Amino acid sequence: MICPKMGPLSVQSLRWRCMGSGNISVGNQGARNMAAAAAFEGFAMTRMVGVLLWSAGIAGWYIIRYPFERRAKKIGVARSIFDRRESSILAFAFVGLFLIPGLYAVTGFPAAAERPLVPVVGWLGLVPQATALWLFRRSHLDLGRNWSISLEIRDRHALVETGVYRLIRHPMYSSFFLLGLAQLLLLPNWVAGPSGIVGAAVLYACRVGREEQMMLERFGDHYRDYMAHTKQLIPWII
Repeated sequence: MICPKMGPLSVQSLRWRCMGSGNISVGNQGARNMAAAAAFEGFAMTRMVGVLLWSAGIAGWYIIRYPFERRAKKIGVARSIFDRRESSILAFAFVGLFLIPGLYAVTGFPAAAERPLVPVVGWLGLVPQATALWLFRRSHLDLGRNWSISLEIRDRHALVETGVYRLIRHPMYSSFFLLGLAQLLLLPNWVAGPSGIVGAAVLYACRVGREEQMMLERFGDHYRDYMAHTKQLIPWII
């Protein structure tokens, strides 16, 4: 059965339109299926939809972090390693996770690097994005007053081993990798898409060693024991 192409219609009008066109009546169930398909077309994944979903994720990321960042500025710091290397690493991660995709979202640059849009791939990007935001918020909540944006030891710093930190030592890095994966799936561009994972990888590879060394110097055998029964990024795997 072939029914003429038409705009949004009720189930009953779909039945009569198809009958009036000289085709076999599809019945109530067939008309409902056609109405559902027509409605789904309104939610089709496009480049703009992917950009909007990525932008919503970044907005959510900022909303989560802002109150913790304000609170962190009021807590004393016992030791800080915010040197040129640290600032360069943070800047590189910012470029990959925020600046490059943001430029693409606003201008479409670099248009020459566009890749074919696969709708199901775009929709799948919502899974790592939602997981990233949940893990990002959970990490901040679990760390509490011990969290800082750079490599710092707080006054009365405590080793957190509860919540998500019971299973992995660096859930915030995991959230950045997930955010980068969502970026790759949502943005159909060979530059803007993968730049987030590259930024997260550089942040992790160049920073986590210094972070763990700082924790070893602060907590000693306590942190070694913690390292012995936890993984860095993925529970029971890595």
